[in-house]
Order: sequence, then C-alpha cells, then structure tokens
Amino acid sequence: MNAALILEVVNPLLIRRVCELAEEIWREHYTPIIGREQVDYMLEKFQSEQSVAAQIQAGCLYYLVKNDQNDVGYFCVQPKRASNELFLSKFYIRAPARGRGYGRIAQDFIEQLARQKGLGKIMLTVNKHNENSIKIYQKMGFEITEAIVQDIGSGFFMDDYRMEKCC
Repeated sequence: MNAALILEVVNPLLIRRVCELAEEIWREHYTPIIGREQVDYMLEKFQSEQSVAAQIQAGCLYYLVKNDQNDVGYFCVQPKRASNELFLSKFYIRAPARGRGYGRIAQDFIEQLARQKGLGKIMLTVNKHNENSIKIYQKMGFEITEAIVQDIGSGFFMDDYRMEKCC
C-alpha cells in the first residue's frame, strides 16, 4: 500500500485542483457510461470552481488525496445529522493510481470522520451501470439499499443505486 496524504480543500487553489481532477477523471470514467453531453453538463453544474466553492460554503467537506508527488484523487462528504449519516457525495481516484491502496486509505479516513462526527452510517449513490465501482464499494462493505432516479435538469437523469455502510 502506498503512503497518502489527505488534505482538506480550503482555498481557491485547491478548489481549482479538484476541478482539474474532476475534468480528467469524469471524462475518462463516465463518458462511456452516460455520454459526453451529460458529463459536460454535470461537470459544469457540480464540479465547476463556483459550484465546489458553493458546496463548501453549504457544509460539504472536500479533500484531496495525494501521494508524495501527485494529486491522485479527491472525495467530498456531507454530514447529515437528521438522518445520522455521512453522505459520500464524490469519491474519485485517477486511473493510474487505481488499485494501489489510495481508495482504501481514503475510505478509512471517511469512516473515521463519520465516527468522529457521531454518525452511524455512510451513504452514497452510484450509477447502476458503473459495475466496477459497485463491486469496489461492496468489497468495502457497502450494501445496495434501493434504486433511485433523480432529475438533475436539462433533460438529464441520474439512474443510481443508494448504498450504505454502518460505521
């Protein structure tokens, strides 16, 4: 397993780096699943610098995952006290860094964060056709709890599974 540093995103420079990673990772990973037009729309709507800054202002916590030389990925969580869960909104590792333990390091950090905040479970949504990610989440102990379809505007939908893990 490789060493990693997890760094909270707290300034415009780090927000810009998250958005650069999103551009790279989403285009590579999601274009075959949902198509270029929806990827373009979702990057602008959810991963532009303005959108990420607004999410942070609203209580989302973004983190960069770094090794000693590069940014290898990022994730975003949002505590939801009313439902006693930590919503894992985004969790992405660059293709060259996948399979090297960075996802596990980030997941351990996320679980520790949920416990520190006194939250009993971690919840996420994942595209139903994103088979590799579903398998990885199941290997990490997440279970599918329901299928959901969400209208995200401009004629686009997210066709997902909700997955949960107690912590």
